[in-house]
Amino acid sequence: MKTETTDKLVSLEREISSERGEFSLFGLFLREDAQDSDKWDILVSAPWLEVNKKDGLEYLVNQIGKKLEPDELLSISRIVVLEKSNPVLQAIHKAVNVKHGRVEVKDSNFSGVQITQACISTSSAVNPIIKRVGTGQK
Repeated sequence: MKTETTDKLVSLEREISSERGEFSLFGLFLREDAQDSDKWDILVSAPWLEVNKKDGLEYLVNQIGKKLEPDELLSISRIVVLEKSNPVLQAIHKAVNVKHGRVEVKDSNFSGVQITQACISTSSAVNPIIKRVGTGQK
């Protein structure tokens, strides 16, 4: 994925965190078994996504659509919401600890999922705070 696209998504993660609450995971992952070598998955986990997955996912899709150009959107395969009990999420947390930064990972296996490359902006096992939407309060 192009650096400018990953920069936009890292920035978006910060914006969404300030609006909705912190992510415990936000990253781009290129799976080894991906049909297309340039189709990335966005993996996310956040308490506010678990509260209402449908609305949260819809919000994410809208925000990503506003941030990326149409040609950049073509490099995204899917958005995967991981629940906090998911073993893949737990394996990522054990391997990477970062908050609003950028960690590049290559040729790794997270609980049986082989990753060719990843760019992770947040990975933290600590329970993030959920913000009340529209109030700016915690």
